[in-house]
Amino acid sequence: MDDVLDSRPGGRSALRMGTLTRGRPGTAARGLDYAVIDVETTGLHPAEGARICEIAVIRMRGDGSVLREFTTLVDPGGPVTGQIHHSIGQSDVVGAPKVGDLVGVVAELVSDAVLVGHKLDFEGRFLEAEFVPAGLPAALPGLCTLRALRSQVGLDRYSLPRASHALNGHWPTGQHTALGDARACAQLLAELLRNAPGELRYTGPAPLAVHAAPAETVRLKPRVSPGGTLRLSAARPAPARPLATWPPCWRPLELDPELCGGSFGVEQRRAAADAAQRSRRRREAVAAAAAATGALAAAAVARGLLRGGR
Repeated sequence: MDDVLDSRPGGRSALRMGTLTRGRPGTAARGLDYAVIDVETTGLHPAEGARICEIAVIRMRGDGSVLREFTTLVDPGGPVTGQIHHSIGQSDVVGAPKVGDLVGVVAELVSDAVLVGHKLDFEGRFLEAEFVPAGLPAALPGLCTLRALRSQVGLDRYSLPRASHALNGHWPTGQHTALGDARACAQLLAELLRNAPGELRYTGPAPLAVHAAPAETVRLKPRVSPGGTLRLSAARPAPARPLATWPPCWRPLELDPELCGGSFGVEQRRAAADAAQRSRRRREAVAAAAAATGALAAAAVARGLLRGGR
């Protein structure tokens, strides 16, 4: 999968998407670094004026080691709406940095890493609309954990909280906060790589050394509780809990991640499973043909040797 997100006419796409696979060559996924991102926004569509009002990025290794956490509220430069989802009010973003102030530090966090998100297409649209015009390099390598889970694991529901509870037995804390959701996504990614029945390999664009304006000292504004104490800060040096062992859930045939988007209802799941079966049959037919060709060639060589020995 090598999709390019480019919703703005003539715009520079933020992401080029890769995927995880058990069945194709690629780079050992546990050996890579990842930058797990989540944003809270004032609406769903940047083309309609929605803007980022909170961002979190977690830099981690494929074994689950957290290297750095970053989070802040963001001044969207306009009305803050969508409180029913994120509970961020207009007064909360007073004094918060703007997107342009954050480009340097975000560039540092994503450099030489694969950018990860749960339904990463959503974050990609906002990165493209706000961070790329502000100086973040475009075409960063991306990996969507929602598509990866749908491809590899059979669950009833794949939302971040429901997948977490089904697979590791925990409901994520800090839901609908950028850092809380980024932590839950990072936990799922590390457990996905650890629990896979075969080595998962990353296929897609390679991580890039990202060059942007130097990250200057920015006064960040993490969320605070009503009492004024820090509710979610960026000071956690390690994962919240050990990586869980997942229950039996792995698909015998991985699905094509390109077919694992959208609502992924009954019909979409059936179509993806049928495509996986057809792909396996094609591979088996090719292997059988190759084996038959090899056998015929070996027989011909043997006959030639026998004639030559007479």
